[in-house]
Amino acid sequence: MIIAVDGPSAAGKSTVAKLLAKELGIEYIDTGAMYRAVALKVVRLGIDTDDPDALAALLGSTDVDLIGSQVLLDGEDVSGLIRTEEVSMQASRVSAIPAVRVKLVSLQREMGLRKSVVMDGRDIGSNVFPDAEYKFFITASPEVRADRRLKELLEKGEDVSFESVLEDVKKRDWDDSNRELNPLIQAEDAVLIFTDDLGIEEVLELVKNYLH
Repeated sequence: MIIAVDGPSAAGKSTVAKLLAKELGIEYIDTGAMYRAVALKVVRLGIDTDDPDALAALLGSTDVDLIGSQVLLDGEDVSGLIRTEEVSMQASRVSAIPAVRVKLVSLQREMGLRKSVVMDGRDIGSNVFPDAEYKFFITASPEVRADRRLKELLEKGEDVSFESVLEDVKKRDWDDSNRELNPLIQAEDAVLIFTDDLGIEEVLELVKNYLH
């Protein structure tokens, strides 16, 4: 069974997908974390994302794996390192690069073919698994998502303002929705859930109501 959960950043889709997978006893795959891991490596090595040869060399020597809640980059647990704003913005740029998407989509499809999964991202229902049994598109207004993201960052001790986070959220939305290859889009047969006035548990119950 494959359950696809798509939506923009900070809409709550990852939290819902993770809780759903736990309740169903199946694997949770955070595809955004995979792009963030590649972005972290790009940042660390100072790779120019406009240099196709440098990117090809990078991808050829890059391994990304998800084990439980751990995100492994070339065997290193980078789960905490991939959640900074710098990596978030770089992840949006990196995810628009065809070679990166081809590599990671291939890894994601392998995971989905091996076992039952709840997979969240930007194009799971529209591209990675267009034949998924269940598809959901979870979203919220930019202001609500920015407020949620701000709270996360402040809890981590980062010095950021609501205005800067909102600007980043809107820019990420634009980048994700306007990239040429596999943009953020609601699959035609996906269930739309708008979460401005809903808590995580309420969203989870809504999703579970569609499963049979």
